[in-house]
Amino acid sequence: MSGSGKVVCVTGASGYIASWLVKLLLQRGYTVRGTVRDLADPKRTEHLRALEGANERLQLFKANLLEEGSFDSVVEGCEGVFHTASPCYVNATDPQAELIDPAVKGALNVFGSCIKTPSVKRVVVTSSMAAVLHNGRPQTPDVVIDATWFSSVEFCEQEKKWYPLSKTLAEEAAWKFSKDNSIDMVTIHPGVVIGPLLQPTLNESSAMLLNLLNGSSTYPNLRFPWVNVKDVAMAHILAFEVPSASGRYFLVERVAHYSEIVKILREQYPALKLPEKCVDDKPFLPIYQVSKEKEKSLGIDYVPIVTSIKETVESLKEKGFVSFSKLAIAK
Repeated sequence: MSGSGKVVCVTGASGYIASWLVKLLLQRGYTVRGTVRDLADPKRTEHLRALEGANERLQLFKANLLEEGSFDSVVEGCEGVFHTASPCYVNATDPQAELIDPAVKGALNVFGSCIKTPSVKRVVVTSSMAAVLHNGRPQTPDVVIDATWFSSVEFCEQEKKWYPLSKTLAEEAAWKFSKDNSIDMVTIHPGVVIGPLLQPTLNESSAMLLNLLNGSSTYPNLRFPWVNVKDVAMAHILAFEVPSASGRYFLVERVAHYSEIVKILREQYPALKLPEKCVDDKPFLPIYQVSKEKEKSLGIDYVPIVTSIKETVESLKEKGFVSFSKLAIAK
């Protein structure tokens, strides 16, 4: 119970990663103050209140990323702050309002509350590999992506990659603010996060697998870095607990093309109707490498992608996003 007697804050507590973070923090004995957008919405609160230890050590607060001072009373007295709250949409109609402002202003508002609170020892920020990969540099099998990689604002704007842009700008703003105000900050950069869902709503990364299960005839010619949600949540906690933790941590179990994801699904669910071909006839985008040396120092032991995919599908079934009968359909 390494967190016994310690109080920490988790922003955006109802989210996919954050829900697991709250669960693991409670298991370790922490008292958790979680922020949500709407305390009256059971979809944001019920799954958190049902967690073991929640009755005794979970307090939920309403807070708005765009409202200055909104996090002051929540952060007060906390030793650690986990800033996970940031919108994740692939298709935003108004990128500035939906993605960029909440990501950047939200981070600065949370940090503004932290500097008013002397008890805060470290802030752990949920960033993304989206803030790393989008810079126009080659990503081929001989390339190893490490902590010196940053996404380019200009490249993201040019390619209209709005979610990566929001994460890139938010990370830039957070590093500048933390350095200017002597805040001890660590950033966590997961790839595409899969694994079991605690929340009742469908998140963007789980939807990527669900789309393959729902009768799609093709799969995208894309490759992504993949990681299990439990590993991501634990990395946040270790980044707070390990005194020597610093800088940026890239969480990637492995990089895999969609074709490999389909192959794993076919092996696990041979009766399921899955996409047979790629959406285009172009060569598959190549796989690149992501350095794991620094992450090993935190003590992360990754869940294999095969297990993560199985856990995601079983969780999607359990939550009713895909039916048992659909998973029993013969080819």
